[in-house]
Amino acid sequence: MEVRKPHIKSIPYDEFKDNKTLENIANELNEGGVNVVLGSLDQAINWGRSNSLWSLTFGTSCCGIEFMAVGCARYDFSRFGFEVTRNSARQADLIMCAGTITNKMAPVFKRLYDEMAEPKYVVAVGGCTISGGPFKKSYNVVRGIDELVPVDVYIPGCPPRPEAILYGMMQLQRKVKVEKFFGGANHKMTAEEKAESMKLGGLHGLSNENFSGEKIGNKKPIMVTGAPTKEQVEALAEELAQLNESEQNVNK
Repeated sequence: MEVRKPHIKSIPYDEFKDNKTLENIANELNEGGVNVVLGSLDQAINWGRSNSLWSLTFGTSCCGIEFMAVGCARYDFSRFGFEVTRNSARQADLIMCAGTITNKMAPVFKRLYDEMAEPKYVVAVGGCTISGGPFKKSYNVVRGIDELVPVDVYIPGCPPRPEAILYGMMQLQRKVKVEKFFGGANHKMTAEEKAESMKLGGLHGLSNENFSGEKIGNKKPIMVTGAPTKEQVEALAEELAQLNESEQNVNK
């Protein structure tokens, strides 16, 4: 008895790399009533990560009250996907450090940061967290958590208003959306990176997210200085359009 092998129609590799061919296929499917959206897997994953940032509950001072206010009905940061706060560092995506960090608290804070899974982020809320605030000349207060862990977003104020916290989190969303996930923020540290991370000694150390951020040019943390103007919003829209255009050129 003759056995015939089935013929499976597929896309040739050369056509699969051609964005125009893929767009034509998607348009044909859309005309037939099939909803198809083309994009990179990095973009899809980063979209999900940026809209589901789980924060570790870590309010040590009066800035923690502002963090509570952001979660209440008046400001309601669940609109942005930030409403889930975890009491376990292993289930959190970021530490929103809201309050004073003393020298006695510093090892605990660093231990919580080390227990978080990669990629992980740190948001410094308030003057005490950023520089020690009014207690910076005290012998028992850490003069900024950047001495302990790498900071991604600074939100100054004493304490900052809930609108500033929301804007800072939106800037963190922006940072997450442009990251390279596979082989970047989600890669396993090499021996060289691990040595560079620990060469500072003590409580210092860098994460995978910091190394991947340097590769795409994000070496400096984001500083929230005020509410965005209309011109800044338009400039951000142009920047995002340029990023999308450059990514399409790379995929060609």
